[in-house]
Amino acid sequence: MDCIELSSESPYELLLKAAFLIPVNHYFLGFLFLLCVFLYHFVEIHFFQDLFTAFRGQPVSLTFNSGCELYQEVVSKCKILHGRYLSTPWLCSPHIQTAFLQFFGRAPVCNYRRQIFRTSDGGTIALDWLANADVKKPAIDRSDGVHGDDKGPIMVVIPGLTSDSDSAYIKHLAFKMAKSGWNVVVSNHRGLGGVSITSDCFYNAGWTEDARKVIDHLHAQYPQAPLFAVGTSIGANVLVKYLGEEGVNTAIVGAAAICSPWDLLIGDRFIKRRLVQRFYDRALTIGLKDYAKLHQSTWSRLADWEGIAKSCSVRDFDHHATRILANLETVDTYYRKASCTSYLGNVMVPLLCISSLDDPVCTREAIPWDECRANKNIVLATTHHGGHLAYFEGITAKSSWWVRAVEEYFHALKSSSLIHRENMQNTTVVTPLESSIDQAPYVNVREDGMITAFSNEPSGEVGSQQNEQLAEDDNAGDSVRGVNATVQQEETNATTQLDPAPKADFDAMLVPVKRCLNQLSRRSKISMWVLAYAAIITTLPILGSALPLFSKKKLRNIFSLSSPKRR
Repeated sequence: MDCIELSSESPYELLLKAAFLIPVNHYFLGFLFLLCVFLYHFVEIHFFQDLFTAFRGQPVSLTFNSGCELYQEVVSKCKILHGRYLSTPWLCSPHIQTAFLQFFGRAPVCNYRRQIFRTSDGGTIALDWLANADVKKPAIDRSDGVHGDDKGPIMVVIPGLTSDSDSAYIKHLAFKMAKSGWNVVVSNHRGLGGVSITSDCFYNAGWTEDARKVIDHLHAQYPQAPLFAVGTSIGANVLVKYLGEEGVNTAIVGAAAICSPWDLLIGDRFIKRRLVQRFYDRALTIGLKDYAKLHQSTWSRLADWEGIAKSCSVRDFDHHATRILANLETVDTYYRKASCTSYLGNVMVPLLCISSLDDPVCTREAIPWDECRANKNIVLATTHHGGHLAYFEGITAKSSWWVRAVEEYFHALKSSSLIHRENMQNTTVVTPLESSIDQAPYVNVREDGMITAFSNEPSGEVGSQQNEQLAEDDNAGDSVRGVNATVQQEETNATTQLDPAPKADFDAMLVPVKRCLNQLSRRSKISMWVLAYAAIITTLPILGSALPLFSKKKLRNIFSLSSPKRR
């Protein structure tokens, strides 16, 4: 029997010798394999998921109220929203899609017509127009906007943070809608689009005054043209917040919110959670700092310029700049006040919301599922993939899915009855964070029994009464759109100052109160008789037991008085 000779070498030395026997290229291949696995999960690539579904894509999920007429009359006819979304195979990652949109985008050529709009506080807003005629046959003699008697629909676009009409996704949307017969106007934020800051007021995620003034201006200039609105990213937050603040008093007849952050406080926590999200935080901060450098003279006078220059995150920038300009104590206070989620219950116009569950900037954790389901005027469409405002599709990645979905939705909405004011669904009014009742000394009792406030601003006091009267008297439908009174506002050192409350017309205030009381009295006659009958029935036993005692006492007194007194 042969004896096995045991080596005196250490097993680790044997393993090391065996490792040296493996070719170097095998190590290189193994390293590449591990790197690919790491990147596949780190960048959230979903190629194999698409492969297992035979590249059919994931179905779009729709969230809406069971009695939602917007879904029944409009969204149910949209094939894109009832289909599937498949991203471009070589862009099968939310991060790759978002980066491709930022650096490449493949945007079409858009020859805008610029119109300068001056606000009441001295601010300057650049309105970039793209009409259907400009897409088909670009005109040599260019004029501002469109003709005042044009009845074609107008779509107002509110860009995202530090974005303007030159952004790739804005050009995709503007070109697609203009080619379909719409007049598109991009409302650039203050200080963007190549214009200078001409007042001490800057925009932020919750600043809705510019959108309000632009929409009122467009409605006054083109009263016969229906107004639609699209907000993207931070612009979507501004749009939804504006719609919630205005309620039925807006001239917008249909809207779409794309990739909204919904809750800025949740988004702030999310964007610092993982390493990949911190890249976006850093990129957004660089964009904000570049925006501040364009207007350094104004920023250095109103905010902490040294803090702005040293900012390493969006929260730092908001702490040293946005919070100070908004006259708020903390950044969290600003995030809570600027978030649009608490205003969703007051949205009274047909609103389509599109969000991606793998959005690397706006987390799915902030999507207000219940709020959208509770409002009959909102339909929420969520997709499994798409990135942030990217949604590229096709092999060549020349088109964006959400742009096609918005186009189909607006075309279906334009031909429906929901754009008429009297046919819009009413929802339960949810008081937002800053209620108008807290800011106004007068109240108004409507016909439906709801109590609303007369705001200190003219638009809340005069405009709401005029719009409700127009909605009752005008039966034509097409011309029934709320006409907002011009909001007079003065910004001093970037702090919003409300004008003094105008003198109240007490006769006008008493009219809805009297009408409501008359209506309640007519409807409650039967109820009054029923209550009286119930009161008599319930008090009869008590009266029956007390009546004999009372009668005996009275009779005793009578007899005692009538009988002769004994001496």
